Amino acid sequence: MPNRKPSKPTLFFHRKLKNLEAFLFMLKSVLNNRQFLYLSCILVSVSSALAVIVLKTFAHWVFRFANYIDGILHLPYSNSLLPIIGILLTVWVIKKFLDGSIEKGTSQIMIAVAKKSGIMPRKQMYAQIITSSLTVGMGGSAGLESPITITGAAFGSNFAQKYRLNYKDRTLLLACGVAAGIAAAFNAPIAGVLFAIEVILADMSVTAFIPIMISAATGSLVAIVLLKEEILLTFKTQLTFDYHNIPYYIILGILAGFVSVYHARNFRKVEHYFAKMKSSYYRKALFGAGILAILIFFFPTLFGEGYESIKALSSTNPGVLLENTVLESQKSNEWVLLIFIGATMMIKSVATGLTLGSGGNGGNFAPSLFVGSYLGFFVAKFFQLTGIDKDLPISNFSVVGMAGLLSGLFHAPLTAIFLIAEITGGYGLFIPLMIVSSISFAISKKMEVHSMDIKNLADTGTVFTSDKDKNLLSSIQLSKHIKTDFATVSETAKLENVAELLSQTQQNIFPVLNEKEEFTGIIDFNKIRPIIFNAFQIKHTPLKDVIEQTEITICYDEIMETVMEKFESTDSEILFVLKDQKCLGYIEKVDILTSYREKLKSLRIE
Repeated sequence: MPNRKPSKPTLFFHRKLKNLEAFLFMLKSVLNNRQFLYLSCILVSVSSALAVIVLKTFAHWVFRFANYIDGILHLPYSNSLLPIIGILLTVWVIKKFLDGSIEKGTSQIMIAVAKKSGIMPRKQMYAQIITSSLTVGMGGSAGLESPITITGAAFGSNFAQKYRLNYKDRTLLLACGVAAGIAAAFNAPIAGVLFAIEVILADMSVTAFIPIMISAATGSLVAIVLLKEEILLTFKTQLTFDYHNIPYYIILGILAGFVSVYHARNFRKVEHYFAKMKSSYYRKALFGAGILAILIFFFPTLFGEGYESIKALSSTNPGVLLENTVLESQKSNEWVLLIFIGATMMIKSVATGLTLGSGGNGGNFAPSLFVGSYLGFFVAKFFQLTGIDKDLPISNFSVVGMAGLLSGLFHAPLTAIFLIAEITGGYGLFIPLMIVSSISFAISKKMEVHSMDIKNLADTGTVFTSDKDKNLLSSIQLSKHIKTDFATVSETAKLENVAELLSQTQQNIFPVLNEKEEFTGIIDFNKIRPIIFNAFQIKHTPLKDVIEQTEITICYDEIMETVMEKFESTDSEILFVLKDQKCLGYIEKVDILTSYREKLKSLRIE
């Protein structure tokens, strides 16, 4: 069968793209490095912002469609069924078109920065958009911000690779894509800058602020021009602060810290449960999505990102959240509403875990805002209904609660403070935002050393963003430093054979192998020197008498932090690398330290 020729529109698009690439290469040759970097960050930011618009618009209109159907049926049937379809479609797309796997969570960006020289796979430029729009757009209880940041980072990384920018500029463009994505998603350019700095880049100089600020401003501007305001999470009412409410904000901050830890741990439990399941991808997806559908049937606000319900909580009629639920007849009962809000808040972590664990794609950024808003409403409404303080501003607490959860979950208090300040249109709540965010962060940090997104990676030593030394060590690949030019001794050999080896090599330490080529110990020349130079002893001393068990060994898959600890504890300059008791070679301390110094020099972004 003859090959099918590309269509005319495809050829036209391909030709225009090639012309654009040629034009950019020409500009690169004309402009200096800094000028081309500024141009690059604008182009990356526009791409990231357009991805945000596609994702947000799709999710918004699916939500509107589901509500329209609910208005006809008067029961949340469609809200329950759509997430099942969305998660199954996501799994199908991943299996059919994305090689059966997709990386989730902003931790993937950190891995790219720490271990892969800022290089991200090309498929991440479109895979996140497609899969997260299917999952979250059709009701999966997760957020779009994590896929947005990964997409933006992938745009920046691949643009830098295409135009042959160095590692520093590649990492910076990656961060620019992230900043633009957050800025566009919330129309919050300052929050975009802070998120890129606080979460993505562990170390940077002042000069790196300029490209990131340009990117955040560009992303926000594109969203303002092209994205309808009703799709964004914004608040029209001007919110003001009353210092008499400080004790209640302190209580909210404490609760936010504990709820952050609860949400993170509960989410991980659900996700780990699905990770251990032996079922096929589709059975796992159907099982998880089925449970999610039941939860959404009883708690419809779990549908999708949940931003519409956040706006409703800050309105004068929060009882609207009980419409199209089995409790609709009780929507005027404020205690029923309070219990509903509290139950939904506690269940959200399970719903998000079901969504992502069963095969869907999304993140925990939006769920953190959702839970925080519900917590703030719950606290203020509780004090109102119990008569402790009937004048507490519920809208203020709903908004400030979002900053508390965001700070506690992601360990990013500055991002939380400025994001909420920007989406509320002013800084009237700046003091309570600082109080709640800092208290929540302190409690969460005490109970969970690492943020939610990198907890699993940190436990395995893959990446550490809070400790720059560990982060640098984790980027050093053990396999690249293994030396195989060494001599070994068989258990059945004689001591005279060792003496012959000493005359032929500069080695002082020899690994001893048994008949199965397995490592059983070492012979240290410095310790057997008197025997080697004594003709009688060398002839009559059995080899087994000079073989010693040793601690100067490491496993092939050990993290670099424990490798350095082993160097220190054994006071040795070399370590033998074992895999299934087979000796692969050895590594030298001086090589690791040299590599560390080189990476320390190259990782400093200027």
